[in-house]
Amino acid sequence: MISKVRERFNSGFRDAYYEGLQKEVLKTFGEPCPFRISETPVFIDREMKGKVFDACDAILRQLDDLDFEAVRQRFMPKQLHSPTPVGNPHFLGIDFGICEDEHGNLSPQLIELQAFPSLFFYQPFLAKAYLNNYPNIPVDDFHYFLGGHTEKSYLEALREVILGDEAAENVILMEIFPEAQKTRIDFWATQQALGIEVVCMTKVIKEGKRLYYEKEGRKIQIRRIYNRVIFDDLYQFKDLKTSFNIFDDLEVTWITNPDWFFMISKCIMPMLSHESIPESYYLDEVPRDIDLKQYVLKPLFSFAGKGVNLEPTWELLNTIKDMKNYMLQKKVKYSPLIKTLTDRNSRVELRILFVRDEKEGRLKPVINLTRMGKGGMINVSHNTNDTWIGSSISFFEK
Repeated sequence: MISKVRERFNSGFRDAYYEGLQKEVLKTFGEPCPFRISETPVFIDREMKGKVFDACDAILRQLDDLDFEAVRQRFMPKQLHSPTPVGNPHFLGIDFGICEDEHGNLSPQLIELQAFPSLFFYQPFLAKAYLNNYPNIPVDDFHYFLGGHTEKSYLEALREVILGDEAAENVILMEIFPEAQKTRIDFWATQQALGIEVVCMTKVIKEGKRLYYEKEGRKIQIRRIYNRVIFDDLYQFKDLKTSFNIFDDLEVTWITNPDWFFMISKCIMPMLSHESIPESYYLDEVPRDIDLKQYVLKPLFSFAGKGVNLEPTWELLNTIKDMKNYMLQKKVKYSPLIKTLTDRNSRVELRILFVRDEKEGRLKPVINLTRMGKGGMINVSHNTNDTWIGSSISFFEK
């Protein structure tokens, strides 16, 4: 997006910089990154930055107007409704593809959104690792923290949301078999930053309404759960043995309440409108006169591209029994805008990450997560032998 910066970066690129970054990951976390890291960050100019945050502001305003109890009743199975107060979402991720229209103009287009925590601690590490190993990044003219944050204020904002007033030992990051998860590098980064334990859901002990975990022979009460359990994963393990259910009535504070996983997700996209939001329909409300070739089929509740069909047909749609759990979204054309040192350019998906500011009573942007790819779908979970793709971060022009 900033051709001179990209040209300088590419001409100054050395394989040794990328090797140094990978060595820093290994030294910091004791293992390589489980998913591929791109050779390059992304540099976003002021014009695209303005378009992205104009779209974010529009989405946030519309979220304020939605009746989320109605959303909850419509899309969440009643047996999954949390018995504890839902409260407000602590986190939000808004994903945009950087796309081009028929005239070649670039614009951010909403791909999905989710009120669920993302790689909040890996991303600042990644940005610093680029800066530590790449002397060809123009530091003075760009930033990766958002909302005026510095490294110190960013960490404090996350500490306030996740820990609250509790001691670190009474707060856990909870996942299912965390050591096997693709995103585990962020768990270790969180542990290093906050001093909290990463605990498998199967290791949590329930006594009455209270939860505990064991450490060094001690049984420690859990008062807050930084929940990283993705429900797709939860239901994959049919014989998973746990002493409690996420939707039990418990004396614990959820960061964030599990219901928000459902309530702010792809399920509300047909309710939103903006020039950066592609037209979409619930599958049981699709007009029969639309051109299916212009749409992609998506399940409302899935992660990492699971269940997405890029070429839906009426025959396929007619076989789907639970139509209310799917939607059609108008296709967008990711722009191959990142020049690389290969024979193909890379495409960009940009996730703006928000954290709730309790004093101001609103979600505020704090950092970004960027993914790069060259195929039809951008997914860092599926490694390929290609280069200049994968996990990255965007530096925004000041």
